[in-house]
Amino acid sequence: MKPIIFILIQVINLYMYLLLAAVVFSWLVAFNVVNTRNQFVGAVVEFLYRITEPVLGPIRRRLPNFGGLDISPIIVFFLLWLIQIYLAEYIYPNVP
Repeated sequence: MKPIIFILIQVINLYMYLLLAAVVFSWLVAFNVVNTRNQFVGAVVEFLYRITEPVLGPIRRRLPNFGGLDISPIIVFFLLWLIQIYLAEYIYPNVP
């Protein structure tokens, strides 16, 4: 059971990095630092959008409008961090 929990913690950690990359790429695209017409950049942006939007979309719909400020990645990051701490501190040490 410990390897499964360890893998779950690592998957959450990887998703947090992907979420951070999606936020950074969204800023770079918004400020025209990168060109999405470039095939590689477009593929990376599309991949990050497809991997993070199923989690961010429902949270965005429930949040009020902050005038162009999107805090849904912060909320998801915080929730994933709490889940990761819970698994690492309370579940993992108590599993035989």
